[in-house]
Amino acid sequence: EHHTKKLSKDQLIVRRGQPFTVKVELTQPFNPDLYPLTITAETGKHPSENLGTKSCFGIPDKISRSPSAKAVWKVELEKRSYPLTGSLNLTITPPADAPIGKYNLTARYRNEETLLATLVVLFNPWCPDDSVSLSDEAQRQEYVLNEHGIIYSGSENYIRSVPWDFGQFEEDMVKICLKILDVNPKHLANAANDVSARCNPIYVSRVVSAMINSNDDYGVVEGRWSGPYSGGNEPTHWSGSYPILKHWYDINCQSVKYGQCWVFAGVMCSVMRLLGIPCRVITNFQSAHDNNKNLTIDVYHADYGVREKETKDSVWNFHVWLECWMTRTDLAKDGKYDGWQVVDPTPQEKSDGVYCCGPAPVKAILDGETDLKYDVPFVFAEVNADCIDWLVTDGTMMKMLSDTKSVGQNISTKTVGSNTRLDITDKYKYKEGEELYLIPLFVMLQVSKPMDGQDVSLKLVLNSESSTARPVSINISVQAMRYNGSPVENIQSEVKEETLVFCGVGDIRVVVSNFWLRKILHMQNLASVNQSTTAEVVFMNPVNKTLTDCTLTISGSGLVDGEQNCILPDLKPSHRFRVTFFLLPKKTGKKTVLADFDCSSFRDLKCTCTVNVQP
Repeated sequence: EHHTKKLSKDQLIVRRGQPFTVKVELTQPFNPDLYPLTITAETGKHPSENLGTKSCFGIPDKISRSPSAKAVWKVELEKRSYPLTGSLNLTITPPADAPIGKYNLTARYRNEETLLATLVVLFNPWCPDDSVSLSDEAQRQEYVLNEHGIIYSGSENYIRSVPWDFGQFEEDMVKICLKILDVNPKHLANAANDVSARCNPIYVSRVVSAMINSNDDYGVVEGRWSGPYSGGNEPTHWSGSYPILKHWYDINCQSVKYGQCWVFAGVMCSVMRLLGIPCRVITNFQSAHDNNKNLTIDVYHADYGVREKETKDSVWNFHVWLECWMTRTDLAKDGKYDGWQVVDPTPQEKSDGVYCCGPAPVKAILDGETDLKYDVPFVFAEVNADCIDWLVTDGTMMKMLSDTKSVGQNISTKTVGSNTRLDITDKYKYKEGEELYLIPLFVMLQVSKPMDGQDVSLKLVLNSESSTARPVSINISVQAMRYNGSPVENIQSEVKEETLVFCGVGDIRVVVSNFWLRKILHMQNLASVNQSTTAEVVFMNPVNKTLTDCTLTISGSGLVDGEQNCILPDLKPSHRFRVTFFLLPKKTGKKTVLADFDCSSFRDLKCTCTVNVQP
């Protein structure tokens, strides 16, 4: 079992290090003692034995080959063959270090030569000799075969679960992912060496990391962190990878607009899982972007605490990257750095002149071994940088806060086999000491839990340990911020004058208006392949304004071909509408349908529903 049946019904797709069977019909009896059967496996436009992109082997295996030949294939004659009639069943095994990609397999016997097969070879986590070998079956099911996942977003105190449809088994995904490899700049510069290097998951992960963003090449997704989003979709629109990858392929490898970190990571995860490299999506809350590599993030505030402007250093509410599973014998032969590696396709800083990041061993990040490849210092800073806040008044700067603890919080990924959140912060950093506040008061800000259609209450508690009453001026600022830490606009500012008495506590309350939209998606629990089924979306408007320009987008691998879009009527306050749509399941198994709602007041409100598709 190569675990590739869902990839294609027509194409032969196998995993390296694992045998497969091919039937050969010769026009004459097969006598290996007199005439050997010679088989050749070739990949790329410039196949070479020395580069491991060509292998000659046969029965008997007395083939003359180069002494420096790499990645030699093997073949055996099965017992159920009939040599006298020329009917042969061959068991062929690609080596566990073969370059992945598309191969031609030809056979020659005496004066006969025939094309046995055109096949695709993938990495093999089920093979102990493969450099992506993963011993736990539950993890292989999750990190290679699961088409549906969760990407965490929001903030450290209000973590949001966003469903993502990886769709690695969708139609044409094999040729799309191989196309990504074939148009990467390294392949265009030296195709022979690039194809040869595809035996190495380290190399492949760096190539794919660079190719998911469009900064240097024919990359898949164009990033944009602020509007307008003309000519494309807002990053929050996307619910899965396949519509993005398919569109990129259909428009001749032009970038798809637009994405941000979770989109880059979701798309790359789909590609890596298809290629056979175990992969999972990671979210780091309070993620530092240390531009000058000094392990500090300096943030400047004007009066009322308003951030002055966007700086090169920043702390993102959250940042999303990937972990890919592989050996790192290039760093240590004892396996110390084997296992999960951080790979990040979001274009932040260049690595060896290209916008890519990783693979960086998680173990090296934990231990602060910043001299190791690849990009360990940058990722280490994302989870360990110190934050310093400065108040800028009349041209002078005063240090308000030095925080050594807040960066790198609640590092999260989906739990194997369930939709619960797994906290892996302890895999990245050891527990830190207490943060140091450089103000002579104890300050605590309490925020009420955001609820649909309700205001958000902020409570600021100041505790003075002074022996005398102290007048204080409280500057309160509420700003809209992008998730990457850059300010958008000031929503509300207030100044309150209070007096803190000896051992007293001041209590300041502020209410910030906020609202959301209630949404429900219903679907029958069971469905059958190639039999139409229905799903219903119910939206209710809880706010005191009419919602206009309403649209609904439906997607889901194995259920919907790409995306379905529906234009809806205006929705008055406290009104609701019901939308029924039809689905035609194509594949068996547990499938997820995703609904995305947009209107003039809200963007990209999502809900999901799961259905079990039977044969």
